[in-house]
Amino acid sequence: MPLLSVIIPLFNEAKTIREILEKINAVALDKEIIVVDDGSSDGSDKVLRQIQRGNLKTVHHTTNRGKGAAFLTGLSLAKGDFIVIQDADLEYEPQEYLNLLKPLLEDKADLVLGARFLKGHTGLFMHRAGNRFLTGFLNFLFKSQLNDYLTCYKMARRETFLSLGLASQKFDIEAEIISKAIRRHLRIAQVPVSYYPRNYAQGKKIRWKDGLHAIFSILKHRFSS
Repeated sequence: MPLLSVIIPLFNEAKTIREILEKINAVALDKEIIVVDDGSSDGSDKVLRQIQRGNLKTVHHTTNRGKGAAFLTGLSLAKGDFIVIQDADLEYEPQEYLNLLKPLLEDKADLVLGARFLKGHTGLFMHRAGNRFLTGFLNFLFKSQLNDYLTCYKMARRETFLSLGLASQKFDIEAEIISKAIRRHLRIAQVPVSYYPRNYAQGKKIRWKDGLHAIFSILKHRFSS
C-alpha cells in the first residue's frame, strides 16, 4: 500500500501536466498519483496517454463536472494511507509534501493545510486580497484562526477524508472540507508552503465571480445542519 495518494483534479492543463507529474515523481516518498481529467478540451487527455508510469492512474470525466467531483473520483480510487490534493499547474512545490506529512506522522494533526501567507503570498493583488477576505470571513463565522483556507494543499489520512462525507462538486469542496473539519473538532495544522502564482495570460482560471460563490459556500456550510 502506498504511503501517499496524490490526487490531481485536471482541467485544461496540457501545457503543465507533464512537468508537474515529473516534479511529483521526484519526491522521495512511496506514492501513487491519480489524475482525474475533468472533461478537458485542450488535449490534456492526449498528453496523459503518452505518459506511462507504474504508479500513475488516470481517469477521464466525459464532461467538466468541477474540482470537487474530480477530487471525489480520485478519493474513491485512492489506496494510500494519506491523501494530498495537488493542482495540475506549477503554482505549488511537491517537494513540500514532506513538510506537510510531518504533523500527521507525529500524530499532531488530523488535517494539514499548506498556508501560502505564512511564507509570503506574491500573487495578483486582487487574488491576495480576495483570499484574505474569504479566509477572514470563514474565521469570523467559525471562530477559527486559519491563514489560508483556499490553499490547494490539504493533506489528511484517507480515512479522515472519507469520514467527512464530502459531496461538493465544484470549488465549494474547499469550504466543505474545512467547515466539516472544524465542526468535528479535527486538529488542523498549518504549514508554510511556497507559492509561484501565474497570471491570466499563463492560464489562471479564478475570476471575481468565484469569490462570490465562495461566500455563498461558506455560508451554506456554516448554517447547514
